[in-house]
Amino acid sequence: MNLLFVHQNFPGQFKHLAPHFARAGHRVLALAIDGPGLPGIDVRRYKPGRASSREIHPWAAEFETKVIRGEACAAAAMKLKAEGFSPDVIVANPGWGESLFLKDVWPDARLLALIEFYYAARGLDFDFDPEFHRADVARDAKLRAKNTHLLMTLQDMDWGVSPTHFQRGTVPETYRERISVIFDGIDTTAVKPDAGASVRLGERIVRAGEEVITFVNRNLEPQRGYHVFMRALPEVLRRRPDAVALIVGGDGVSYGAAAPEGRTWKQIFLDEVKDRLDLNRVFFPGRLAYADYLKVLQVSACHVYLTYPFVLGWSCIEAMSAGCLVVGSRTPPVEEVIAHDKNGLLADFFDVNALAGTVSECLADPAKHAHLRAAARAIALERYDLATVCLPQQVELVEGLANNLKAKGNRR
Repeated sequence: MNLLFVHQNFPGQFKHLAPHFARAGHRVLALAIDGPGLPGIDVRRYKPGRASSREIHPWAAEFETKVIRGEACAAAAMKLKAEGFSPDVIVANPGWGESLFLKDVWPDARLLALIEFYYAARGLDFDFDPEFHRADVARDAKLRAKNTHLLMTLQDMDWGVSPTHFQRGTVPETYRERISVIFDGIDTTAVKPDAGASVRLGERIVRAGEEVITFVNRNLEPQRGYHVFMRALPEVLRRRPDAVALIVGGDGVSYGAAAPEGRTWKQIFLDEVKDRLDLNRVFFPGRLAYADYLKVLQVSACHVYLTYPFVLGWSCIEAMSAGCLVVGSRTPPVEEVIAHDKNGLLADFFDVNALAGTVSECLADPAKHAHLRAAARAIALERYDLATVCLPQQVELVEGLANNLKAKGNRR
């Protein structure tokens, strides 16, 4: 066994533990700034420093931005307090740091924190895709530091809420028992099937019932599988000569790294396959108004939703609510809501050929998969409806905190 002890003044509290393992024959090393060290243990010294007293260390830069936001929010809260306002419950999304110091302003208020994701260098989105992940200690360390404000929130919150079990599962186990699982909620009365829906694409109009492949992201980027979809698309269009692809999303980046050299991920992966595509059958309308976006879902013959192990996008549940035949990636966030051949279909995220084959099969025989559309809609109504499921649970949770009762929520 190899052991590393870290203490700025080694051995500190480890003056008995470290030599115990060394005497037992294990390899023991230590990292320290100062301290006398111990006989028989290899101590490696390091000296902290900064490039400039006016610069912040790049690994801490993101935390500084969170503190700046938290300071500004706390200042605004102090003004409210001066006006006599004192909340019973603070409901906050802590992702950008705003709630960091609100318990300092109102110590007796109950803080309900929306816990969307806790980052990790291994086992989640960061190292999921070998095409874009390279071993880099600095990147890993910076990502670990990215959780600093989240740890503060987890420690300070009275209760938390996560939209999915997968998202709650990213949080350190110590805190999970104080986090309920309640989805944000979908207005299923607005997001519903419409057999008469149509979408105008330039001079062309596509209608529900035609072979329309849909793919929707806020931004078209690898984190949401855009590259995989584009690589599968030429084969789908080859097999299905009447099919068209409707690809909705912006040119920027929502979650992952920026594209290299000032380019966009959208253009990079379109360029990769455009020589094998009939571009008259591929449409990029950009970002759409919500009503137009819903029409896209309603005309869809096959909706592709891919994601790294990351936050589940609303569009996945909205597609289910619209009665889409969803082909999703076999990744944990998607598997939580889609059961293969029960209410949708799943394909390995990286298997371009399997994705192309599954989508082509869906287009070739829509009647065979009609039951999956109905089941997807049923699940959306049962688990994710805003008015009848999610909002009542959210209200109950807030009221429970306000009444100083044990917080209740969906703990399925």
